[in-house]
Amino acid sequence: MPEIASWSELLANSASEYCHLIDHIDSSNGNWLDSLAALLPRIHAAISALPEHQIDRSPIDSVHDLDSRFELFSRLHALLGDRDSYALDYDDAVSQDETSGSLADDFTDIYFELKKGLELLGPEPQALSEAVDLWYRTYLWHWGQHLVDAEKHLYDLKVHRRFASN
Repeated sequence: MPEIASWSELLANSASEYCHLIDHIDSSNGNWLDSLAALLPRIHAAISALPEHQIDRSPIDSVHDLDSRFELFSRLHALLGDRDSYALDYDDAVSQDETSGSLADDFTDIYFELKKGLELLGPEPQALSEAVDLWYRTYLWHWGQHLVDAEKHLYDLKVHRRFASN
C-alpha cells in the first residue's frame, strides 16, 4: 500500500490532469470522455485512500464565480448532448424526461473543487497537505457525490454503447 505522500501526489497529479483536460476540452482529439472515464477512478482511489483521522472533516464554504461555472456547464452540456442527463435514485424511473442528474454538472462541480486545491499548490512544503485537506473536506461535503454519480453514469453509457465521444 502506498504511503500518504504517494496518495497525495497521485491526487494532485490526477487533479491537475483533470483540470487540464477540462480546460482544453474544445481542442481535444475527440476522446475526452474516454479520458475522463479513466481519470475519475484514479481520483476516487487516491482520495479514498487518504487516512481520515488526519483530515479536518468540518464543512467548508465553496464560493465560485457563477458566470464561469455556467459557461463551463453550458459547454459540457452541449458537448455531451443526449448523454448528459441521467436518473438519480429518487427520480421517476418511468419518465426519462424528468431526470435530475447531469454529467455536465458533475464534471463542472468536480472541476471547480479540484481547481481550488491546485491554486494552493506552490513551493512551500505544506502546500500539498493544505490542498489535500481542502480536496478531502470538499469531497466529503460536496463533490464526492458528483464523482460517484459521474462514474456510475459513464459506466451506464459504456455498457449501453452510447459512450463514443463527439
